[in-house]
Amino acid sequence: NIYRNAKVDFTTTDNTTVYTSPSNSRAIIKSILVSEDSGNADSISVTLTDASSNVFSLFKTKAVSANGTEELISQPIILQESEILKAQATTAGRLHMVVSLLEINRD
Repeated sequence: NIYRNAKVDFTTTDNTTVYTSPSNSRAIIKSILVSEDSGNADSISVTLTDASSNVFSLFKTKAVSANGTEELISQPIILQESEILKAQATTAGRLHMVVSLLEINRD
């Protein structure tokens, strides 16, 4: 078992891979923090892509206040093998994300 964090500075508005669960592991996401550091309110969308490439929306256009920090989850999220957590900022250069998780290796 390995504790990890994944960090993203959203310098573009591209849909960005934040974390991919390894093919031999599952992950328990404990926290998804998003902060805004430009003094302008913004928003973010977060999705989960499963191993069959199906996309599930976790947050659609979630607001983040100017200079604010939001904890996006109140309960853990489980990622199975090869699942992908992605996020997309509405505006480039304003948001940062830190995801704290426990990776559980099945080997």
